Amino acid sequence: MLILNKCDLVSEEELSKLEKALHAMQPEARLIRTTHGQIDPREIMNTGRFDFEKASQSAGWIRELMKEEHTPETEEYGIHSFVYHRKRPFHPERLLRWIAKWPDNIVRSKGLMWLATRNHMAISFSHAGTSKQLAPAGIWVGAMSEEERQLHFGDTLPSIPDWDDEWGDRVTKLVFIGIDMDRAEIERTLDETLLTEEEMLMSWRELKDPFPAWS
Repeated sequence: MLILNKCDLVSEEELSKLEKALHAMQPEARLIRTTHGQIDPREIMNTGRFDFEKASQSAGWIRELMKEEHTPETEEYGIHSFVYHRKRPFHPERLLRWIAKWPDNIVRSKGLMWLATRNHMAISFSHAGTSKQLAPAGIWVGAMSEEERQLHFGDTLPSIPDWDDEWGDRVTKLVFIGIDMDRAEIERTLDETLLTEEEMLMSWRELKDPFPAWS
């Protein structure tokens, strides 16, 4: 449930635009407009509406990853989303420079990254507003030894889409949600932070890595 306060200070058009943006990020949330924080407590207390499992799976970025259809009403205000999907690792230094120049019209993004200098480790990326966070998300199955796979999965390896014979499940898959985003430009500039053909053949440990050490 999301409460939009101070609604008397903006126009109906601005309110509608805001509501569509919030709906794109969390389609299942109920939106309540208020002025001076005035709301019937019964609207927000002991409602029994919250379901963690449902909420965690209904976010807009998850729906985009699952290839569910877009909500056409959001497109009226230029609100849309797309998935950036690449099977090539990022150069850490170039990636950090890209993040430092983050496009203002991307309001939410989340997903997994493949970082060349952390080739064994899946990197979780999350961004909302001015907050951006990278953190370890586990070991790629493709980086595990046969003994480790046996320990984790037994005799049955899980079905992994787009499995690559050389790189396994390593992938970058990021969902971007924003307003009037230039998808072609975002993809073009992000592609420039990926390893080049020449860099793919070199020792990735030689690349400069400005990110902190993760265990």
